[in-house]
Amino acid sequence: MSVIGKSIRRVDAVGKVTGETLYPGDINRPNQAYMKILFAGRPHAHVTKIDITSAEATPGVLAVFTAKDVPVNEYGLIMPDQPVLCGPGSSKPYTDRVRFIGDQVALVIADQEAIAAEAVKRIVVEYEDLPVILDPLEAMRESSSLIHPDSGSNVFCHYQIRKGDLEAGFGAADVIIEGEYHTPSQEHAYLQPEAGISYIDEEGRVTIEAAGQWTHEDQEQVAHALGLPRDQIRVIYPAIGGAFGGREDMSIQIVLALAVYRLHQQGIDRPVKIIWSREESILGHHKRHPFILRTKWGATKDGILTAAEVDVIQDGGAYAYTSTKVLGNATLMCTGPYEIPNVEVDAYSVYTNHIPGGAFRGFGGPQGAFVAEGQMNKLAEALGIDPVEIRVRNLLREGSLLSVGTPLPKGVSIDKVVEKTAERAGWKHTASGWSRPEPEAHAGSQEPYIRHGVGFACGFKNVGFSFGAPEQCSAEIEIHGVSDIEEVVLHHAGAEVGQGAHTAMVQMTAEAVGVPIEKVRLIVSDTAQTADSGSASASRLTFMTGNAIRGAAEEALKKWKDEERPAIAFYQYRPPATSPFDPKTGKSEPNFAYGYVAQAVSVEVDTETGAIRILEVISANDVGQAINPQLVEGQIEGAVVQAIGYAVLEDFQQEGGYVQTGQLSTYLIPTVLDIPDKVESLILEYPDPIGPWGARGMAEMPYIPLAPAVIAAVHDALGTWFDSFPLTPERVLRGIGKIQ
Repeated sequence: MSVIGKSIRRVDAVGKVTGETLYPGDINRPNQAYMKILFAGRPHAHVTKIDITSAEATPGVLAVFTAKDVPVNEYGLIMPDQPVLCGPGSSKPYTDRVRFIGDQVALVIADQEAIAAEAVKRIVVEYEDLPVILDPLEAMRESSSLIHPDSGSNVFCHYQIRKGDLEAGFGAADVIIEGEYHTPSQEHAYLQPEAGISYIDEEGRVTIEAAGQWTHEDQEQVAHALGLPRDQIRVIYPAIGGAFGGREDMSIQIVLALAVYRLHQQGIDRPVKIIWSREESILGHHKRHPFILRTKWGATKDGILTAAEVDVIQDGGAYAYTSTKVLGNATLMCTGPYEIPNVEVDAYSVYTNHIPGGAFRGFGGPQGAFVAEGQMNKLAEALGIDPVEIRVRNLLREGSLLSVGTPLPKGVSIDKVVEKTAERAGWKHTASGWSRPEPEAHAGSQEPYIRHGVGFACGFKNVGFSFGAPEQCSAEIEIHGVSDIEEVVLHHAGAEVGQGAHTAMVQMTAEAVGVPIEKVRLIVSDTAQTADSGSASASRLTFMTGNAIRGAAEEALKKWKDEERPAIAFYQYRPPATSPFDPKTGKSEPNFAYGYVAQAVSVEVDTETGAIRILEVISANDVGQAINPQLVEGQIEGAVVQAIGYAVLEDFQQEGGYVQTGQLSTYLIPTVLDIPDKVESLILEYPDPIGPWGARGMAEMPYIPLAPAVIAAVHDALGTWFDSFPLTPERVLRGIGKIQ
């Protein structure tokens, strides 16, 4: 009996609801010490001196470590441009600078957490302040001060696309729409702040138990910073309280390892534990990138797109993190899921003294979709064409060429997804095309100052690593028993960050081997026991893991039939290769698979207060094959609610390089009262030709079009376009002229 497509109970459900499952902050080891970090607390400065004398003299303090104690004082997921600890004493130039308020300067390890916290206050740091650059447009100027003096420019990445003849394309247009769009920063606000514990394990390895998204990449970065072979570092993931991309980059992992390693060298073998407060978490980890997107689109009177020009400027913050990869996605997606014959895009990642930007659900897709869908809705209005109809006339189909001059992989379904969403939201397909029926009476308030509106948007998003990044996923399967299979063990490093990945792994393993799910046991997320599986990101884990599991299961079953006991097989899955942007034209094979999404949103707007209430969201998502439909539905609902926070509520503020919204009392995320009255998840299953059992990745896709759909709905209600968000009451009232 197949278990694919069944909503089985999550394998981690009981432990999590009973409290038996341990998250990093719950883990304690005998005789453990505690660590606190001294953060820079200023956005840009040269560290001239650090005096740790008083801190070291504090009773109960075991050690204080600074930059001079870091063997290789650099790290970074894409490029090693960030010091582990900022200050004098490193051999690498310019590591004696802090570039944002969350840079780490010193570590205190003590017998008690309170002692460590007090000792941190006794560290005296002398700074020489440097120019603070917060505007990416200013940072791009040749006259601007350099945030990284060895880089030669504050622009650390530039992509360009040149397709067709832009001038001819605009010449063929009957209407041209120009605009400048701004997207905000966003805090991940996962439930579990950064926490972890480090120790020397029984084989002498520096071991870190902390939350992350890619055990083997964490291992590599820790090993590099400590100057040790990778096999001397062990990374284990306990239960993880959310991630959303926010745990892709380092936070506490390297400094935990550094602390226990240096203590061990001093003859002190004690575990070291740290738990960040919410304020430390907000200061200390990256955010969603703010973007400036300047654009010009043209179309014929029949609504056929002729040309698109987009300038994409990404505020990368103080360090690169994954900015260049996020920028790649935004570069591709800023022209939407549409076939446009003439395209020019110039995209830039720019250093500033803001908190670094990094991975966050959608990974450049939401920013790209905001400009693309905003332009499509404005073109529809200017031409008097229904917003669904104008999309249908331009959507990418099998064989259509992307802006980068190559076709999408087979399995394109955006046309079906758009049509299913439109039908469910009440659109009708007539002889003249798609049309929205006359508005009916709304279930919401009927007060005269309440206005109602409906908006539509769609999008697409890659599955897996893009633009030539090496992509693979490994799995090992053991089949145990004598005559009958008694147990199947899956070794896999994939992170369970709350999305249900380990449950899907059990289902896929049971299906591939042909046993009940009760016979499957997982050994997961431990570099000492699992091979590299890649990250829990890019909507890739189910797709990549499923293919790796199928390969390993096939080989293990062959050995089982040949009487090997136990039958053990290892398999590494590699998808079709992708390629980077051509530096002149942008031509590339960017991705091997995609997921497709469309959403219709209904809202009511209070014109007296500016408050927006989301009444209903219809979200149609092609998932190829729902491995576990309940988990898919949970991902859709979670993405929608998180994207609502992005669109109307979450207003992350930095002024002068300092965070103004450093607590959840000032940085407001959705609560139960902010959730739509109804979220309807349309789970569509058009199989991906190379996905396991046809499955596509889907976790990010429902996030992508929500903000432009909400803004289209607000425009429908008020007649005003908003080219920036979140649509806080103040911004809404200013937009309709109620306040200055």
